[in-house]
Amino acid sequence: MPLAPLVRSGSPLPLGANVTDEGVNFAVASEDATQIYLCLFNENDEEEHVIPFVSHHRGIWHMEVLGLKEGQHYGFRAEGTFSPKDQLMFNRHKLLIDPYAKSLTGTLEWHPDLSAMYSDGHFNPIDTAHYVPKSIVKTITRPDDAPARVSVKGAERSLYELHIKGFSKNLEVSPELKGTYLGVVSEQGISHLKELGVTTIQLMPCFAFANERHLQKLGLQNYWGYNPINFFTPDHRYAVEDPVIECQTMIMSLKRAGFEVIIDVVYNHTAESELDQASFSFKGLDNARYYRHENGEYLNYTGCGNCVNTYHPAAVRLICDSMRYWVDVMGVDGFRFDLGVDLGREKHDFSSTSPLLQAILQDPVLSETCLVMEPWDIGPNGYQVGNFPRGFLECNDKYRDIVRRFWRGDEGIVGEFATRFMGSRDVFHKGYKCALHSVNYISYHDGYTLHDLVSYHRRHNHANMENNRDGHGDNISQNFGVEGPTSDNRIKAQRLNQQLCFLATLLLSQGTPHILGGDELSHTQHGNNNAYCQDNQTTWLGWQNSDEREQLQSAIKTLLNLRKAYPVLAEVFLEDDPLYQYKESDKVEWVNEAGRPMSNEDWSESERDFLSVLFTTSDLSSRLWLIFYREDQVLDVPLIKNARQHQLLFYTPGVAMRDNHLHITERSVALVKLLP
Repeated sequence: MPLAPLVRSGSPLPLGANVTDEGVNFAVASEDATQIYLCLFNENDEEEHVIPFVSHHRGIWHMEVLGLKEGQHYGFRAEGTFSPKDQLMFNRHKLLIDPYAKSLTGTLEWHPDLSAMYSDGHFNPIDTAHYVPKSIVKTITRPDDAPARVSVKGAERSLYELHIKGFSKNLEVSPELKGTYLGVVSEQGISHLKELGVTTIQLMPCFAFANERHLQKLGLQNYWGYNPINFFTPDHRYAVEDPVIECQTMIMSLKRAGFEVIIDVVYNHTAESELDQASFSFKGLDNARYYRHENGEYLNYTGCGNCVNTYHPAAVRLICDSMRYWVDVMGVDGFRFDLGVDLGREKHDFSSTSPLLQAILQDPVLSETCLVMEPWDIGPNGYQVGNFPRGFLECNDKYRDIVRRFWRGDEGIVGEFATRFMGSRDVFHKGYKCALHSVNYISYHDGYTLHDLVSYHRRHNHANMENNRDGHGDNISQNFGVEGPTSDNRIKAQRLNQQLCFLATLLLSQGTPHILGGDELSHTQHGNNNAYCQDNQTTWLGWQNSDEREQLQSAIKTLLNLRKAYPVLAEVFLEDDPLYQYKESDKVEWVNEAGRPMSNEDWSESERDFLSVLFTTSDLSSRLWLIFYREDQVLDVPLIKNARQHQLLFYTPGVAMRDNHLHITERSVALVKLLP
């Protein structure tokens, strides 16, 4: 064995492994450990040296190791009290990933030996160095020619949710690029996204992640990636060779193509899961500080076995450092936060002034990024839609549900539909938040695709091997008479029309629209509404040309162009909203099928199927008439009077102008421009 390298005190900051003029400085946080060890590995994955840290300052262990170079493989071991009832899980036999590692040697596969203790609570002495990927000393810098942050006007923003592997796996690219970071930004990938007209690519998780224990036993894979092992390192699964460089290249290439790029981040829990499961990083370094607990038990507000204690300074610093790294070095323009209520909890309850939320909003870099919050978790008071600080956009499931109910034909909901369509002002209150804070969506990765929403009445999750018990049971869907695939052209036409009505409603609503990647292709998951473990053709997008795909893509492109041409469709300046008191007010008028203003009786009519609204901009340059009709019977609607000319800007099948009327033959959405 070679001689042990020389060490000296080094510096407690920055955390992680950082190359110096004479070696590498290592710093890791652990308040409760009695000793931390640095383990150095050679290229054959052999542990050559175990070096005790020589300095400890304010809960941070640090030292500089002379002679080490870029590319060195390493890990940590932590020594201290082993007392699970006190949340002290120190076990020197467990090799630990550096929480600040910028690169790893590979993926982590769950194994029973990874646990610091056996299921009966006793100490597990089995060494795990051969199971745990090694951290790599790697200096990642922002390229000199990196594009600047892509700035998107709020009223023009449209989110497109993209799974890296699912998007690129079936693209017509060279085999080595299929399912990869580089495949996303292939000529075919970029061309499709630009043609669609979206502004913002929302990448599903790309942090290094692990499969859950139960999935591994079933022979399934975690496909979505919501099970991280580290908050800095991109996952190997999507790389040809180097995941860090290729992920950075993907982000930079999307930005050069003009897209704003945000990543879906999972800061609420880790793959270490429950107390008796894996110990490969945070649990072994400082379990009592990194995770929420009470009375000797984890507080599982995430449903994933643990939840990160974002009330503790170490976790706040870790998350903010991770976010700044992804912005400053990897190049992203923002974040979508999974189970965001956990990030806003103090000791237990949610607070809009919690330490992490305030840390993000006061940060001069992070506060300027696009921040999208999933505003719930499964803990107490875990539903907080509308209650996050103004710096965060929020996913609005109230919008999703009422729009689905409206187009399904549910009774007595027209008033709430209008409320959701106008930006959910009962949630995002006038005078405090604009409608753009509402992230509107019909479909998301967790649920039915748009195609399946109009093709299935019940979930079909048998492939998940949980006896079809997983996934949401109430999908507010409609199959038009046949469950699943059909050869009936009439039903196919109805389903396509319903998808077009959904898209038109979404993209003409007040707020920020979110499109699920693949909906423009009419992608089906065969009724599976929880396809998190389906890493196969169920979730990989198909790129076959079809009339259905052409119509959906054309509709999205047209509607997004209309939102840009007429910003009033995304954000109307209301006279009674103090938020816009410095602006000239636009005018909004609700009109019934007879061309008259909506009466109280109209609003209270339980079976009302027709609703329309007139937008007149403050400068009178635009007057737009938007019509929703959800019945499959012929309806003739008189054109708006005192308009010299009517121009159909957008319409779904079954809409035509005829003899000073809109002639509608089936459920439809239409947008008409009125000229005085």
